[in-house]
Amino acid sequence: MRIGVIGASGTIGSRVVTEALGRGHHVEAYSRDPARAASEERRENVTWAAVDALDPASIAAVLPGLDVLISAFQPGNAAKDMADTLRRSIADPTVYATVARALLKALESHPRTRLIVIGGAGSLEIAPGVVRADSDELLHATLDEVGLPREYAAAVRGHRDALNVLRLSNRLWTYFSPAEDIAPGERTGRFRVGGDQPVLDAEGRSRVSAEDAAVALVDEVELPRFVQRRFTIGY
Repeated sequence: MRIGVIGASGTIGSRVVTEALGRGHHVEAYSRDPARAASEERRENVTWAAVDALDPASIAAVLPGLDVLISAFQPGNAAKDMADTLRRSIADPTVYATVARALLKALESHPRTRLIVIGGAGSLEIAPGVVRADSDELLHATLDEVGLPREYAAAVRGHRDALNVLRLSNRLWTYFSPAEDIAPGERTGRFRVGGDQPVLDAEGRSRVSAEDAAVALVDEVELPRFVQRRFTIGY
């Protein structure tokens, strides 16, 4: 398959590229920085190009020939400067919904291309009808626990808003909420898949490696199970 990856140099995006290549797919890897794209490691079956995720025309230009477009968009480059990404996310939490709208607008000319958006975990239901992103108290407690500033609550809600934008669309979208605790680690290929509720381990934690997130995303590329739906994973 031909898979496009926006944010292909980021923490999750780079691992999606590696996972997809390992399964024999061709990857179109996108960065908003042409110089960075030109300097990326050259590997067989991957090509790099510059794409502006905020510009529907820029996105639409790369859609011909793609089977699936995966958006791992983050403001800044979280893999190399997480502090900068946090600052940008807090400064403009509407950017996630803006990108969702740009992606959907681009797909108007290519409605058969599938879209997978990598979002956040804050919109998952932690109890029936209870969403952490809707509660300052719950959200602040979680941010304190994982060591993020409380101001990041605005960005968490920005991810939730992006999901709501997708939910109003009839395009072939899928939204991926990673586990609450996600970081580079081991590729085990062993995890559980959920829908709108977090997947918790025996200790009650929602956690997964970025490598296994990539496995789950390429699984969804190859065998669609969550078209016009959200899914999550965890150990």
